[in-house]
Amino acid sequence: MLNPLVRAIAVAAPLPSLGDNTGDLDRLKKVLAPQLGGVMPVVPYRRLSKVAGRFRAAGFAGAAIVNEMAGVPVLVDFLSRPPKVLAGMALDLGTTHLEATLLDLGTGAVLARADLENGQIRFGADILTRIHHAAKDEGLAELHAAIIGSVNQLATELAGRAGLGAGEIRALSVSGNTSMVHFFLKLNPCHLCREPYIPMVNAPDPCLAGELKLAIHPAAVVWFLPSVGSYFGGDLISGVLASGLDQQPETCMLIDVGTNAEVIVGNREWLIACAGAAGPALEGGVARMGMRAGPGAIEHVRIDPDTGEIRYETIGKGKPKGLCGSGLIDLVAELYLTRQIDIRGKFRPQAAGDRLIEGSEGYRFVVVEGKDAADGQPVVLGQVDLDALMRSKAAMYMYAILTTLTNQVGVAFGDLHRIYVAGAFGRHISPRQAIVLGMLPDLPLATYEPVGNSSLAGAQRILLERQARERSLALAGKITYIELNVNQEFMLRFSGSRFIPHTDHALFPSVPFFDGE
Repeated sequence: MLNPLVRAIAVAAPLPSLGDNTGDLDRLKKVLAPQLGGVMPVVPYRRLSKVAGRFRAAGFAGAAIVNEMAGVPVLVDFLSRPPKVLAGMALDLGTTHLEATLLDLGTGAVLARADLENGQIRFGADILTRIHHAAKDEGLAELHAAIIGSVNQLATELAGRAGLGAGEIRALSVSGNTSMVHFFLKLNPCHLCREPYIPMVNAPDPCLAGELKLAIHPAAVVWFLPSVGSYFGGDLISGVLASGLDQQPETCMLIDVGTNAEVIVGNREWLIACAGAAGPALEGGVARMGMRAGPGAIEHVRIDPDTGEIRYETIGKGKPKGLCGSGLIDLVAELYLTRQIDIRGKFRPQAAGDRLIEGSEGYRFVVVEGKDAADGQPVVLGQVDLDALMRSKAAMYMYAILTTLTNQVGVAFGDLHRIYVAGAFGRHISPRQAIVLGMLPDLPLATYEPVGNSSLAGAQRILLERQARERSLALAGKITYIELNVNQEFMLRFSGSRFIPHTDHALFPSVPFFDGE
């Protein structure tokens, strides 16, 4: 049964008379209360005149629009007849991309989907750069305006695809990391990257869209998924909702890797989590031929071990332009499995074919020749790119995070019933290739379950289910959060993952080992 964030409630109130001098709004509240579990709704000051005027103009009968805000029903509008569609927007507020759906709150049906590059990118591709920009004069205002502008553009596009106006969107649920929510609300983020790493707020109270100058209905409720720490945002709470991790009898793990690497372990009895900046590797940012996941990006690579033939897939099925994160990880794993690079990530000329060429900056491996590429330029991976990947956090950060977290609670990887893999990491990256590179533990592949964009999925549930809203708030208080930036065990493990798949090869028994000879 749906219990949406916004409801249109049919009302037919007794008409005023000399024998009944109840005020218009009091009359409306009184007739609504039985349909709200006996609770009288409240009306925000800015909506008083509109609601009362529209109630009277409609002849004291029609549809009351009621928002659920922090557990209190809030009466925000009155219509002469129920709307044909009561629309709500679920938003994955990503650092790089925004992705959203428009839902019919009455049925739960998806009316439209859209995505958009985050307009804040012009101020910095990563969160830390944006936090530093926020410290400049007008910096925070610029970041706030950029994200509001992007969300407005996305809302307008969604509404248009559904045959609606943006002003007909009556609710917005926001799932994002802690920094992005601070930018969205124009809150100073400077303490997020300074010890002891405390945000201005973990669980922002719902507000009305007009307060943020959003292009949707000004009385639309805006609900934020709560965060747990500076690097553990509402997007991971969404992931828990979407995967059902908090309701599992067995111990499971959820991994969400994007700009941040976020991990949570537990079951219905307990939950423990940690997070940190994952670096640019998963967006192809460590290679000169790297690019974000988009049309023309190579996302999957296979190398025939006998012939050396390369097969690849591009997003959009067009000619390749470069390598996105999943393509880069696939390629490096395949180069290792075919012994064209060694455990240090160094090319082995004696094992490579004619695709390996030597230049002024060392060896380069030609993935796609210029004649087959989108712009006529070959797609290559150089030794300098491999060296950068081996130094990057994404290549060695993940396993260190996972090991540190499981050790905190005395859980072995083999004890995990399921590992849910979310975000772009789950959508595009092969668990087997990630195991080869030492990013994920060497477990049966059936252990890993991709859950897609769990941030967006959780935001959708917030729009439709009261239980999900209650769970999200309870989760924020239930999760034990470990700050990795000051965890000595993590720092030691981080420095121990400098080889493919790991310094201790016994941890990865299914991955072929050779010393490069």
